[in-house]
Amino acid sequence: MSDKPTILVVDDTPDNLMLLSSLLKGTYKTKLINSGEKALEVVSKGDLPDLVLLDIMMPGVDGYEVCRQLKANERTREVPVIFLTAKAQVADEQKGLELGAVDYITKPISPPILLERVKNHLALKQAKDYLKNENKILEQKVRQRTEQLSKMQDVSMVAMGALAEARDPETGNHIRRTAYYVEVLAQQLEEHPRFSELLTPENITLITKSSPLHDIGKVGVADAILLKPGKLTFDEFEEIKLHSTYGRDAIAAAEASSGDNGNFLRFAKEIAYSHHEKWDGTGYPEGLQGDAIPISARIMALADVYDALISVRPYKKPFTHEDAREIILKGKGVHFDSDVVDAFLATEDQFLAISRRFTD
Repeated sequence: MSDKPTILVVDDTPDNLMLLSSLLKGTYKTKLINSGEKALEVVSKGDLPDLVLLDIMMPGVDGYEVCRQLKANERTREVPVIFLTAKAQVADEQKGLELGAVDYITKPISPPILLERVKNHLALKQAKDYLKNENKILEQKVRQRTEQLSKMQDVSMVAMGALAEARDPETGNHIRRTAYYVEVLAQQLEEHPRFSELLTPENITLITKSSPLHDIGKVGVADAILLKPGKLTFDEFEEIKLHSTYGRDAIAAAEASSGDNGNFLRFAKEIAYSHHEKWDGTGYPEGLQGDAIPISARIMALADVYDALISVRPYKKPFTHEDAREIILKGKGVHFDSDVVDAFLATEDQFLAISRRFTD
């Protein structure tokens, strides 16, 4: 196989073809074509030429039309075309360049000038092809790095969530179930006019990944309080409530350390700090009301309460799905955003399936 660049020469005059062939041979591999129709047929099959030298005035399909079709075809549009023609008017040259030709040389040709221009345009094409290939390699590396970072984020989220879970062994598969509940709710609300701007596919993924950190602040609560089997005193409950602040502050510190300015830890902070807020303003830590509560936290609130209801705790037996459903329904517009409750009702079969799949 020849390593020489291939030049397709298109001209209806045999003498011109022979002249160009003699000039190019030795340095380039040439294909000689005597009509526009045949030129289009040749480039539609097999390997593409590295450059086309194209006459304009040919019977049938002229050079302008050949160039137009080459540039309109995704497969051939990057092949450089040089017009080689007796049409010497400025308007003719302008038309050729507007059609996408890289150069326009008028006859009679100067062999040294022609060879230099061919060499230069082949070098430009080679450089362009090299950059295109390098960009593809770079894009692939970026994708691989992005996937690696995403996996690291996943592992970090689950690991930190598991740390909080380890402090409270009764929770079992709680963080796994709630992550799936959150994803189901967010996807159900994705096209709702109140939520669609925030709940893009990318943000749904980030919110789902962030959900395991909702109780990360529990690592800051004393074991005597966190693991107490009996009813908490007022002061003890006030201390438990601080886990939302501890969680937000810990995530904020991680965010500052990592230099992350995106949404990745933003949703984790929202969820950790605000998932105990209630729609009517009676929740904690700030007593936020209605739409002042971040959407991510509203979704997490319902997922967290549902799972707490159906799970065993030292102070209670698990509720059935039906009982949990009724309690959540009673909290519509009081504890929970009404639209989030409606999303739960529309997906409760999925909630039940998740709870059974990851049962403690």
